[in-house]
Amino acid sequence: MRILHTSDWHLGRTFHGRVLDEPQAAFADHLVELVEAESVDAVVVSGDVYDRAIPPTASVSLLDDTLARLSDRTRVVLTSGNHDSAQRLAFGSGLLREGLSIRARTAQVDRPVIIPDADGGAGLYVYALPYLDPDGARESLPPLLAARLGEGDAEAPGPLARSHEAVVSGALRLVAHDLAGRRSGGGVRVPALVMAHAFVVGGRASEDSERDIRVGGVDSVPGEVFSTLGGSAEAGAAGALDYAALGHLHRPQEIAQGTTDGAGASGPRLVYSGSPLPFSFSEADSPKSSVLLDLGPEGVTSLERVPTPAPNRAATLRGTLDELLGPLGDGHERDWVRVELTGPMPPETMARLKERFPDMLAFSWSRPAVERERGAARVTRASDPVEITERFLTRMLGRDPDDAERAVITDAYDAVRTDQEAS
Repeated sequence: MRILHTSDWHLGRTFHGRVLDEPQAAFADHLVELVEAESVDAVVVSGDVYDRAIPPTASVSLLDDTLARLSDRTRVVLTSGNHDSAQRLAFGSGLLREGLSIRARTAQVDRPVIIPDADGGAGLYVYALPYLDPDGARESLPPLLAARLGEGDAEAPGPLARSHEAVVSGALRLVAHDLAGRRSGGGVRVPALVMAHAFVVGGRASEDSERDIRVGGVDSVPGEVFSTLGGSAEAGAAGALDYAALGHLHRPQEIAQGTTDGAGASGPRLVYSGSPLPFSFSEADSPKSSVLLDLGPEGVTSLERVPTPAPNRAATLRGTLDELLGPLGDGHERDWVRVELTGPMPPETMARLKERFPDMLAFSWSRPAVERERGAARVTRASDPVEITERFLTRMLGRDPDDAERAVITDAYDAVRTDQEAS
């Protein structure tokens, strides 16, 4: 089975005030072309499709068009993230076309989307976990665990611990129970993929010094919960998951883990596709991509990161004004630029930078240290206005005023004083 893994589209987001509709539409075109060129069997989108619960109309239209085009060509499985409204995203999901599955409800975590193989049989089990908010999922999961696994008090099941680790582990125990049943008949092993929107770390803190690690307000989840299927007693019978299609972190990465499941098999590959576009200058140095992978009875057989188009590059340029206007700025005239100015800042600085970089979206100045023989200026009625103005310019420019600037200050002061005397 050939699968395309992507996440964190954040439709409706802006980049320092710039609307991202066009770059996001270009990414949608790229996905459709990739699905056709690579004969993709399914696209999995692991949450944060929208940037906020109530997205702009243009973003809703773009998602509608993109899903229609993709589902005309392949199967699509989409889950909700912490930025999405699960209720709004799931509206009408029961009426969707066969090739499109939107999973945003906790009760569906152990009901896989089955991707058929060439013969029409089961080629891949996709367990699509929506974002599990600990405050809600700790209450909604126990009745499912009691009814399907016999965990806890069936009459009055108590809540799970208030952590993301607890609710993801509970969901994975449900997955283990269903997967064990599906694989119990023997025959050719059907691979299994789980989708999850969470901050996954590679190891567990000791019981005596647990750390509360948060990214965007989301609790961390140890990578081993995917290997042990949430500590399920049925992990051995279920066999290993093969791949975890992760969402939430915007930098593409694979989480290393050294644990094994209950049957002694290696755990799944824990992979973040990352966001298709940079949403901050700090992400600009991180190549953006989607993940194209092949799975078979033996698990993941190949994995490739496919670069996504970047209509607008984001770049941070740091240097003096002369350096920025010189070779340092070459090739960045059409980029979205963040300028970090060092050295002096003459009055015409912003105008010259805007002329060189029309899409300068952010600016900061590291004011140079200037040695001063005198301390901070104390302004009194006896102070010389010309001297005070020169001190101010020295602080602002990072250098002493030149003769021409001193002449302007003196002429301005003389003109004001003459006008006052005349009145």
